[in-house]
Amino acid sequence: MATPSPNRPQRTAFLLSQLGALASSRFAERTKSLGLTPSDAGTLRLLGRNPGMSQRSLADRLGAVPSRIVPLIDSLETRGLVERTRSSTDRRNYELKLTPNGTAMLGRLRAVAADHEAELLQALSQEQLEQLQALLILVAEGNGLDKDLHRELGR
Repeated sequence: MATPSPNRPQRTAFLLSQLGALASSRFAERTKSLGLTPSDAGTLRLLGRNPGMSQRSLADRLGAVPSRIVPLIDSLETRGLVERTRSSTDRRNYELKLTPNGTAMLGRLRAVAADHEAELLQALSQEQLEQLQALLILVAEGNGLDKDLHRELGR
């Protein structure tokens, strides 16, 4: 591992933190325009990729305790974006899937996310963007992160 140069302070983690905070704040503003929170958005994204996922599996995947998932799903269900049905294989569990309105919302969310990413990374060339993405994937994997979602670090 390289030793930091005494002539140049190491600020990479600080810059990543600043960019993460900026990206999170801007994404929250964009999702708010759709009537969603970032947690709603992440849940819709996961359920879009994993229809029939149980509430327990969703909680595990998000790194949250199951009791914190119940109000989130209740809210999405009330808004007609998610439906929950008893599992046919285990009556103790509920399976979650997007409704047609939830699928339509996920499409709008994807467009918002693409605009968000394009705006945030507009200063980079395509080659730089590819390099940054590859490096960030390495850093994320090296720290045991799932590159597809935010996990609650504090549980």
